[in-house]
Amino acid sequence: MNVLHYISNFFENDANWSGYAGIPTRLWEHVQYSLEALGLAVLIGLPIGLVTGHYGRGGNALAFVATAARALPTFGLLVLTTMIIGFGMLPVMIPLVVLAVPPILVTTYEAMRTVDPAPVDAARGMGMGEAEILFRVELPVALALILSGMRSAAIQIVSTATIAAYVGLGGLGRFIIDGLYQHDYEKVVGGATLVALMALATLGLFWAVARFAVSPGVRRNA
Repeated sequence: MNVLHYISNFFENDANWSGYAGIPTRLWEHVQYSLEALGLAVLIGLPIGLVTGHYGRGGNALAFVATAARALPTFGLLVLTTMIIGFGMLPVMIPLVVLAVPPILVTTYEAMRTVDPAPVDAARGMGMGEAEILFRVELPVALALILSGMRSAAIQIVSTATIAAYVGLGGLGRFIIDGLYQHDYEKVVGGATLVALMALATLGLFWAVARFAVSPGVRRNA
């Protein structure tokens, strides 16, 4: 039985579309986990990246922190936090946020450093304050690259949020974990397919956001 047959059987099975363990419920749980982790990662990584990039300081420290965070095994961190904190959402959020902060942090810093200094100097000459320069001059130019960092973080979160199922929570990982336990490979392949489709949908969403939020001139020069 090939993979396409597994996928077809999984999605054609009406039992997979209803109840607390159905696709809509598990998909919504996965979206909630992903949005929460991405929101926390943006709250941490974006302000630090904007400020350090604006002033041009701390680049080496950010690179070190990002490299160290990327080196941490996500599943190992999940096990460790669960042993220390116990079961619940927090042990899941910690590894997901640790995974997502580095691309947001580093990409935001680099985006700010690539802004042409000429308009920044002109803005200072006109008497603009540092915050005004950051948000009115630098951020619009750097936005395309910043969104690319958020996109990378979001895709990593969507792909990794399946770990929630290991600690008894929901999400699309339930299909994979339960399917392996039950030797139901239709469920395993179907769950993996849903995760892949959600990652592709995330790509499309960020593409649409970039088309709407980034000015055409910046997109042409990117």
